[in-house]
Amino acid sequence: MELAFIPSPSRGVLYLGPIPLRGYAFCIIIGVFVAVWLGNKRWIARGGRSGTVADIAVWAVPFGLIGGRLYHVITDYQLYFSEGRDWVDAFKVWEGGLGIWGAIAFGAVGAWIGARRRGVPMPAYADAVAPGIALAQAIGRWGNWFNQELYGKPTDLPWAVEITSTADGRLPGTYHPTFLYESLWCIGVALLVIWADRRFRLGHGRAFALYVAAYCAGRFWIEYMRVDDAHHILGLRLNNWTALFVFLLAVLYIVLSARMRPGREAVVEPGAESAGGDAGPEGEKDAGTASADTASDDPDTAGTEEAPGKTGVPKAAEAPEDTDDAAADAKDEKDAGGVKNGADSAKKG
Repeated sequence: MELAFIPSPSRGVLYLGPIPLRGYAFCIIIGVFVAVWLGNKRWIARGGRSGTVADIAVWAVPFGLIGGRLYHVITDYQLYFSEGRDWVDAFKVWEGGLGIWGAIAFGAVGAWIGARRRGVPMPAYADAVAPGIALAQAIGRWGNWFNQELYGKPTDLPWAVEITSTADGRLPGTYHPTFLYESLWCIGVALLVIWADRRFRLGHGRAFALYVAAYCAGRFWIEYMRVDDAHHILGLRLNNWTALFVFLLAVLYIVLSARMRPGREAVVEPGAESAGGDAGPEGEKDAGTASADTASDDPDTAGTEEAPGKTGVPKAAEAPEDTDDAAADAKDEKDAGGVKNGADSAKKG
């Protein structure tokens, strides 16, 4: 007898009148908002404009949903096109079934289109949104909990998830909550990318590649625990091979990119600095130059003041070598001043 377990919802949808409110869809939507919010903060910190991340997400999110669904339907086609199945169910995204591999691939295509329209470098944008995508996955995985799907092997651990549904051949019992494992792993991936980005100033797509590699490492062992039907190749599930292949590509990209394009992009969005009132590195440089000009340490310019129509009039001239010449110059200036005063008096009279 299990002493403790995670209970599953009795149903994954609530009805607000005729409108269905599905837990799976809510998790996806909340995840998207979190990804855009965090991505926007990171983008502004990199020198970009506020709102750019959301504008590009308008392209990336629909592409990602389509790609995620296509990957799931293609790799699990027997769920929709085999004997006794209704192919119309392939369009019922709210019932679950989004492949992260297709979502990221197609989402990247949509993001590329949006970034190109805004004149933004795609690698810099990917680096900014990478931790947010990981958090979106962490939230989205709870949609599997609402649908009582994608759980692991049977277990009596205190954190086991209780499955009560008998749909699609499910057997009621307690199982490893792989959705929870992956959710926690994705949170760790987000924190890892944020830390590494601050510590090593990752650029040119390397923060995004780190996210991909770290996620794949966790997905490999989590996928190995799952018991839902899947295609196998050489004893491993298809998604295990996908995770391994994508992991190697991500690591290879990090290594080659660091050699070919070290450092980080200086400008991530053209015109963002001038629009923000000389914000960013260039603005700081201009401010520093102005401060240096105001308080110059040059002895030739120290102790000068501006007069109307004149610049750099010295308060005290250098002492001449010949004191007699200095006295003569002072007398001439005094005489000239007297003449000027007399002329001014005559003019006023």
